Amino acid sequence: MFAPGHLGELTQIVSFDMVDAVLAEVDGLKRRVRKLPARVVVYLLLAAALFSEVGYLGVWRKLTGALDGLPIPTLTASALWQARTRLGPAPLRVLFELLAGPAATTLTRAVRWRGLLVCAIDGTSLDVPDSPSHRARLGKRGNQYTTAGYPQIRLVVLVACGTRAIIDAVFGPAEGPGTGESTYATRLLRPLHAGMIVLLDRGLSGNPLLVATHGTGAHLLARLSASRRPPLLGRLSDGSILSNPGGVPVRIIQCQITISITAGTQTGHYRLATTLLDHRTHPAAELVILYHQRWEVESAYFAIKKTMLGRRVLRSTTHPASTRKSTHS
Repeated sequence: MFAPGHLGELTQIVSFDMVDAVLAEVDGLKRRVRKLPARVVVYLLLAAALFSEVGYLGVWRKLTGALDGLPIPTLTASALWQARTRLGPAPLRVLFELLAGPAATTLTRAVRWRGLLVCAIDGTSLDVPDSPSHRARLGKRGNQYTTAGYPQIRLVVLVACGTRAIIDAVFGPAEGPGTGESTYATRLLRPLHAGMIVLLDRGLSGNPLLVATHGTGAHLLARLSASRRPPLLGRLSDGSILSNPGGVPVRIIQCQITISITAGTQTGHYRLATTLLDHRTHPAAELVILYHQRWEVESAYFAIKKTMLGRRVLRSTTHPASTRKSTHS
């Protein structure tokens, strides 16, 4: 009854063959998922991301709406949740790694600049349900008097600026040691390679991340914080200077950038460091304009938070650690 095509448009984008290959890789095909094949649970989770405004039963009805007359299993919301829990996060992680990429075609504009794929790394925080599991694992923000708000996870992504497609992502607790954006960002370096340029904000321009990014072969264009005092090794005819913060040879461009929003305009002084050292082949003015592409990652987050989530918290009340435990129990 779950033949190809019966689960809607998702099967045209993510084929059954691809899902079965992923499940075989993580040994999912051998798991007993009661009334539901493991492949169907994968599509249930993909559909849940599209229909975040309804519960699991509502998602199930949308997923199987074209199967009237077929002997569809009668399921409860609890049964769907248990099927999702038994499946675990591993198949979705592998499927993401298969599908993630810049999503660019030959007709897509602004994906590359002078032959380099333009990407950006940045982070944000997402609210999760205020469940005992999340409170125990993630904690809650507060002060000396009280705690408030929802528990949060920190999400840091590598985005293709021209399409706002997420190439890679990492997430975890937003509070506690080792939970800063720069720490998470070091786990996003695997997809970087020669032929890319990565745009970084000043919060991600510390020496360790500059060194690690440079080591991948990718070029970088990073805003330096005002407190940085990189050594002056030379001055070029376009006014930029040569330096080597953390031992990475860079060219530093000083400029002013004006940001216009509905509340007004704001002009700030920027120092941009790039590993593109030749000021003739990569003019400073063009790099300043290119840095504006960094804000495309903010648009990607806006789509996730408002367009997709509608300012709601994430769906799951179970932390992945407990999900994995349930999978093996």
